Amino acid sequence: MEPFIQVIKPGDAVIEVKRSKFIGAVRHVTSVEEALLFLDSERKKYHDAKHHCSAYIIRSGSGQPDVIHSSDDGEPSGTAGKPILEVIEKAGLKDVVCVVTRYFGGILLGTGGLVRAYTDAAKAAVEAAEKAEMHLVQEMELIFDYTHTGRVDNIINGEGCSRTDAAYTDVVRYVITCDPGRADRLIQTLNEATAGSVKTEKTRQIYSFSREMR
Repeated sequence: MEPFIQVIKPGDAVIEVKRSKFIGAVRHVTSVEEALLFLDSERKKYHDAKHHCSAYIIRSGSGQPDVIHSSDDGEPSGTAGKPILEVIEKAGLKDVVCVVTRYFGGILLGTGGLVRAYTDAAKAAVEAAEKAEMHLVQEMELIFDYTHTGRVDNIINGEGCSRTDAAYTDVVRYVITCDPGRADRLIQTLNEATAGSVKTEKTRQIYSFSREMR
């Protein structure tokens, strides 16, 4: 489960090549259905365009392969969908769909020209999007007495953990995330520092923003 790049704000771009206009759009999606819905929305938005070429990569759970698909939508085979797919793959993007709509300008571009044009339009859309690196973290729940709050805070901060939720009732309840490789050491450190007074539970592993990028 390697880190990957996710689109956090859409990317749109328009380029013109020999009077043909190529409109690129990149969006974050979480399923094939969402990718197809976005493709359909682009078809409706630019209903008078002949080609709406696309590619998407959707992460699969439970160790299954990613769902990867591309479409030339009537352009010569391999001149549109594959170049778009290669752009998003090289960018490290997942859970993403890229659609490039073409308005024909009356001048044939040839197969090489089409590949370059669809590549450039997809690249421009990807570059216009705001992106973030995602990495796998371990989510944990900590329950402890108020008297241990300062000690617990110092330990989780020292281990580079992030607190995502806190509740204060008759006890303190934290939800934190940390590097999966540090989870067991964190539990041991908390137990040693509080004589086993902190109740810890690993809940799930999820992907979280590591850093924003352009």
